[in-house]
Amino acid sequence: MDGHVIVVGLGFGDEGKGAVVDALCHHTPTTAVVRFNGGAQAAHNVVRGNRHHTFSQFGSGTLAGVPTHLSLHVLVEPIALAGESRDLTALGVTDPLRLLSIDADALLTTPFHIAANRAREDARGHARHGSCGKGIGETTWYSLLTGATPGDVVENHQVIGTPGPPPTVGDCAHPTVLRTKLDTLARFYEPLIGDGPPVDDLVSLYRDFADAVRITTGDEVGRLADRGRLVFEGAQGVLLDQWRGFHPHTTWSTVTPDNARTLLGHRHATVLGVTRTYQTRHGAGPLPTEDDHVLTRFPERHNGTGHYQGSWRAGHLDAVLLRYAVDACGGVDALAVTHLDARDLHVATAYDAPLPTSDLTTFLHHRTPTLTPMPDPVTWLADHLDVPVLVTGAGPDLADYTVRAPALR
Repeated sequence: MDGHVIVVGLGFGDEGKGAVVDALCHHTPTTAVVRFNGGAQAAHNVVRGNRHHTFSQFGSGTLAGVPTHLSLHVLVEPIALAGESRDLTALGVTDPLRLLSIDADALLTTPFHIAANRAREDARGHARHGSCGKGIGETTWYSLLTGATPGDVVENHQVIGTPGPPPTVGDCAHPTVLRTKLDTLARFYEPLIGDGPPVDDLVSLYRDFADAVRITTGDEVGRLADRGRLVFEGAQGVLLDQWRGFHPHTTWSTVTPDNARTLLGHRHATVLGVTRTYQTRHGAGPLPTEDDHVLTRFPERHNGTGHYQGSWRAGHLDAVLLRYAVDACGGVDALAVTHLDARDLHVATAYDAPLPTSDLTTFLHHRTPTLTPMPDPVTWLADHLDVPVLVTGAGPDLADYTVRAPALR
C-alpha cells in the first residue's frame, strides 16, 4: 500500500492493529509510524519468527526499522518507555530510543497519575470501569483542571486540591519548570495517594529521558509527511472512544481517525479499519455476542487477565457494532481482517431492538443478537461494509499477513 495510511481499530481494542502496522511497514517503505492517541496502556503484539514484542509506546513498525513519532495527542510515560526500549534492545533493535521522536506538547504520565488511577479503580470495587491502571485517564483529567478550585467537580471527579499546569514532555528539558509542576502535582494528589516518589528523583530521571530522545516542536508530522509515507497507528478501539464509546467503560482518548486527520492537514490518507473475525473485549462493559464457546475455541496467546483491566472475553462478530464503529469514524476506505484462521464463524446481523440514540450502555447489556453463519469473512465483510479488504491476517506471525492491493488514491 502506497500513500499515508491511518490504522484504526473497529472493536473494543485487540483487533490486531500492531500486526497490521508491521505488515504495512514490511510491504512498502515507510518514513515513520505516528501514534495519534492513547499512551502506555496500548498492547500491540507483533510476531516475526522467534521474535515477539508487545508494543506499548513505540510504534509497531520498530522491528522493521521504522522510526516512531509520538504526537501531541499521545500521553508519554518515560519510565515504561525506558523499559520497553530495553526489551527491544534484547530483541536485537540497536539503540531503540534513536528511532523515537516526541512532540514537546505531549502530556507526561507520572507515578502520581498512575497511583491515583489505581486508587480510584480500587475504590470502585465490583463496579470497576475496566481501567488498565496505567494513569491514562488521570493524566487527561488533570490537564482539564486549569482554573478549577478545590471542591469543583470536573468530568464526574471532585477536585481534591489546587491544580497547576500539567507537565509535558518539553518540560523534561527544563528542570526548574518541571520541578515546580511536579511539586504541585504531588501536593494535589497527596489526599488520595499519600506520599509519592521524591520529586527530585523524578526530575533527574526525566532530564536523562530528555537527553535520550528527540523532542520536537512545530509541525513535525507535516515535515515527516513531506519526506515520505506515514502509517498512523491508533490505540484501543473505536467502541472505547471517549466520545462515541459506551460509558463508563471507555478510554480518555479520541480513538477515531480525527486526530490523525488533523495532524495530516490537507494531505490525503487511506483510513484502514481493523477487525477480527470474531468479537473480543478485555475487561468490563457490554459485549452483546459474548459466548464462552467462542472463548474456549479460540484461545488467546498474547492476552490474559489484567489486575485492573479484568478478564479476556470473546463472542461472535457483531455487525451492528461494526457498522456503528465505521459510522463513528466518518467512514473507512478499506478493511484489514485478522484472525482468518478461526473457523465455523457466526455473525450477529441484528438485535432484538434497534439501537437507541441515548443510554447505549444499558441497552447493549440486555440484547439478544440474531446470529447467522459467516462462511467467508473477507467476502462477507467487504459486501456488508461496501469497502475493499486490503490486508488479511491468518495467524500471529508477519508471514501470516498479506497486503492484498495498492492503497486508494
